[in-house]
Amino acid sequence: MGSTPQPRRGNTRQRIQDVALELFAEQGYEKTSLREIAEHLDVTKAALYYHFKTKEDILNSIFEDLNRPIEELLVWGKEQPRTLETKKEILVRYGDALAGAAPLFRFMQENQATVRDLSIGETIKGRVIALIDLIKDPEASLSDQVRCISALFTMHAGMFALKDIDGDPEEKRKAVLEVAVELVTRAHDPGHSA
Repeated sequence: MGSTPQPRRGNTRQRIQDVALELFAEQGYEKTSLREIAEHLDVTKAALYYHFKTKEDILNSIFEDLNRPIEELLVWGKEQPRTLETKKEILVRYGDALAGAAPLFRFMQENQATVRDLSIGETIKGRVIALIDLIKDPEASLSDQVRCISALFTMHAGMFALKDIDGDPEEKRKAVLEVAVELVTRAHDPGHSA
């Protein structure tokens, strides 16, 4: 009874992802080798290779794992009525998903050229466009379309721009969400001009 259970194989995969993302963010994707990742994990390159054949495989797996909530949000959002409440809920859930994927977004910010060259760049672009389609009305004016796009970019920028501003991280998240909701609310009800 005193023996500790063997870690599941999934834990090794997770450790590889965490260490790789840390190294990618620290020294750049291009400058990080599979050998370095293996050394940091204290495993052989063969053990690493069992889980991932390339750095891009590791990055794609991180991206898929951390973005699963966004995929689920897109599916959920398409099934909902296009009410203001739905749009607000989409923004709340998107904020939660962004917070959960913060390490990946930090990496993407530091390695923009690499992300553009990899397959995840196109996937991200497609997901952002799909989210915008969920929060903007099909007949929205150009100004209201800009408000909806700005709401999402406010949430993205909030992850990076606010990190150097003093304050509680949760309060910052709430402030970013408040501004995004205001933009979408204004776009949803264009007759309500300020």
